[in-house]
Amino acid sequence: MASLSTPPIRNGLVAVGGLVVVQPLRKRHCAGCRRGPLALLVVEGGVPRCLDCADLGHLVFLPRGDTALTRRAREESALSAVVVRFNRRRSRYERQGVLVEEAGLAQAEERCLADAEARRRRRVRDAGRRAVEDVRFAEAFAAEIRRLFPGCPKERARTIAAHASLRGSGRVGRSAAGRALSEGAVVSAVAASVRHGDTPYDQLLMSGVPRHEARRRITAEVERVLRDWRDVPA
Repeated sequence: MASLSTPPIRNGLVAVGGLVVVQPLRKRHCAGCRRGPLALLVVEGGVPRCLDCADLGHLVFLPRGDTALTRRAREESALSAVVVRFNRRRSRYERQGVLVEEAGLAQAEERCLADAEARRRRRVRDAGRRAVEDVRFAEAFAAEIRRLFPGCPKERARTIAAHASLRGSGRVGRSAAGRALSEGAVVSAVAASVRHGDTPYDQLLMSGVPRHEARRRITAEVERVLRDWRDVPA
């Protein structure tokens, strides 16, 4: 959020240039028409004026938060003003939004909607590109499994590769070593699959056996399967 370190009000102008409108902290009435209490006011000659008396009553308030919409709404408006409120704790005025012309805001919203559609289409394209990359990587990972373990069934190798290389999973296939198809990462993925799919490891964990003890009990079986898959010709 943009902030103003000192009160910016000088005859209705922000110190850096441009109109400023204040959200008052206490009840204020217009020095001209006497209406009040005012939700927004302009300080002119040291006294508060309502937006109508300050010739800003036709503007609409756009709260802060959407930087692109705010920028474009001001670009599309011949007249605009910054809305500020004094923060007692920080002893400074802080921006709350802007006042812009209604037509300018509508045009800005149309521009942002057009951008949103462009961003949606780009996301779709990027998702398609990533999907193709993921398929190719999983195929390469499966091929490396088959190279290191020629006895591993082809479908099992594909399943292991798809599981290990799932995007966003944090599994070994998504690590730097996994993406590089290092032997250690590939062996680790295959061993994990054997551990969970070909031994009673999961049952041991569910029965309350500590993880390190469960791994110790099934180590020989995992090594046997890996050895058999290594030793079988492709």
